[in-house]
Amino acid sequence: MSVEPTIRMVELGQGRAPVEVWQAGQGTPLVFLHGAGGLMPDDRFFQALAGQFHVHAPLLPGYGGSEGEDELKDMLDTTLHTGDVIDALGLTGAALVGHSMGGMIAAELAALAPNDVSRLALIAPAGLWLDDHPVEDLFAKLPFELPELLFHDVALGESLLTAGLDLEDPAFLSEFLIGNARRLGMAGKLLFPIPDRGLSRRLHRIKARTLILWGASDRLISPVYGDAFAAAIPNSELEIVAEAGHLVTLEKPGRVVDAIATLVNAG
Repeated sequence: MSVEPTIRMVELGQGRAPVEVWQAGQGTPLVFLHGAGGLMPDDRFFQALAGQFHVHAPLLPGYGGSEGEDELKDMLDTTLHTGDVIDALGLTGAALVGHSMGGMIAAELAALAPNDVSRLALIAPAGLWLDDHPVEDLFAKLPFELPELLFHDVALGESLLTAGLDLEDPAFLSEFLIGNARRLGMAGKLLFPIPDRGLSRRLHRIKARTLILWGASDRLISPVYGDAFAAAIPNSELEIVAEAGHLVTLEKPGRVVDAIATLVNAG
């Protein structure tokens, strides 16, 4: 049974645009930072998180009802903005979870304000660059190419990403490209042409107990990046999830949430 999220607009003050935040579940509070694709209706991972936590998922400006993307020029602006949102929610010190682009932001925040993050879960985070394992250019992909790039189970990916729509239909392509322009415009500030914004020089500052999760079949960001993150972050551990791609959150939501629960509940 799916949980209907409560969607609210959170004011940041000082003339800044409000932020859309999805909330659901009960119990221990947790902040989730989404990836470049945003949050999908009936998002399987959000639903699974809400089954074990009181989830707060702010949408980055450029996504949903969140505006103000023109005011965020770079990674530092985005990180500080995210910290302000968490502070406005009264959740400073709560467990922080980020996927892909959201994992990059979460890692930056945990490095910039190491005393403000108690537990950190990074799910296939962006942010590093290894010349021998270049990250695929997500911005150059058309919709029909995404399931194979993002999923181990391509058929499942097609089902989840399209909801029965024809990915090669010209009308759908036109709507897809227009609808994605705003979101990818914001994501591009952080990820294009490569996602290296100097994060590797700051990861050593992270104090939070950290879990790094990666799908073994990730074709967007190779699992070897998991080793690089684990080597750079003190008090971290890496878990590779079999039969899952970059969207391990959607392919194995229960497995990912159980691992996060173990991290959050550890003494």
